[in-house]
This record gives sequence, structure tokens and C-alpha cells, in this order.
Amino acid sequence: MTTAKRWTSGLLALALPALLLAAPARAIVTTDSTPTALHGETDGDAAVDRQTVSREIERFRSSSISISQAMAIAEGRHAGATTADVSFDGAAGVPVYRVKTLHNDRIWRHTINAATGEIVGGEAALPLAELDHEDRDNLAALGAIRHRLADAVRVAERAASGKAISGGLVRDRGRLNFAIVVISGDDLKEVILEPPGAKTK
Repeated sequence: MTTAKRWTSGLLALALPALLLAAPARAIVTTDSTPTALHGETDGDAAVDRQTVSREIERFRSSSISISQAMAIAEGRHAGATTADVSFDGAAGVPVYRVKTLHNDRIWRHTINAATGEIVGGEAALPLAELDHEDRDNLAALGAIRHRLADAVRVAERAASGKAISGGLVRDRGRLNFAIVVISGDDLKEVILEPPGAKTK
């Protein structure tokens, strides 16, 4: 739920007829060798960053569970839950997805084994009241629109011709957007989707 970095190289705007249910959407696809979502803790060393990203992508490609399946598993823990943020983590001993869902004024944190789909280490909940103002606003806006992160992942995978490795919420000029990072061939692409009905702040 942090603001995603924007890139200028290879900007491609795609007009998509629908996000879901024939609702208009705007998609912006950008290409970069190391999107923020996959940067390691080694700021500044481009060679190390590339190696870290390459290892992460390799582990992601060998995983049995997709990001959509991981979101469905986490959302299935609480009826009516919706995913607010999801990312693949291949740095641990066992690759996992880290999924945050919104349900009953709480953010639930789940760790899903990327090979088996099992929940690792239980779940943790954080009341929305303990989040900062921006995160609370984003989550309130998420609850007010009919489209979900799972919808955005499907559109982003089609738009960028690849498989999503992470996704979450960002604000751009006051509008709530979905930011999805997709692996397409050897490239990492960020797809920004503006859901219809997202309110401007």
C-alpha cells in the first residue's frame, strides 16, 4: 500500500474496453528492469539488484500457485474479504505470497506457500484505526468500488502478456489506482489501472 515508483522508459498506453462487466478503464504499462516491488535491500548496486530480481523471477516461475490462487486462498479465510495488497517473496527458504485482505475494519495478513497453497504461520490482524491516514483513505475507497484487485490482476496480465507477481493500491493525483507488476518474457512491467468509480481526494 505504498506509492509505486513510476518509470518513463517504454511507456505504452493501452485502451481497454473493460475492467470487468464492460466498465471503462485506463491502463498504463511501463517497462523497467527492476520495479520497486522487486528491489532488494541493496540500494545502489545495479548488478546485485539484477541478480536478486533474476533469482526472484526464477523462483516465481517454478511456483505451482498463481497470484490469483493465493488471493483466493486468503480471501476464503473470511467471507466477504477483499485483497488490498499481494506480493511474491522468493527470498525466504520457501517461496511465499504475502497477502493483505480487508475484512470487518481490519487488515488481515496471510502468508501463502507458493508451492502448496497452504497458509504458513497463521494470520495476523491489524485494526484500520492503527493505520496512517493515507492507508485508511485508500482502503475506504477500495471498499466503495465494485472492482477488486483480482479483477485488476486479470486485466494487467492480458495487457502486459504475462503473469502478475505483485499488486496493490496507489494514489496518483488524488485518484485510487491498482498497480500490478507483471513478468512478461524477460521484462518486468508495471500496469496502472484506474478503476471506474474511484473517488478523487
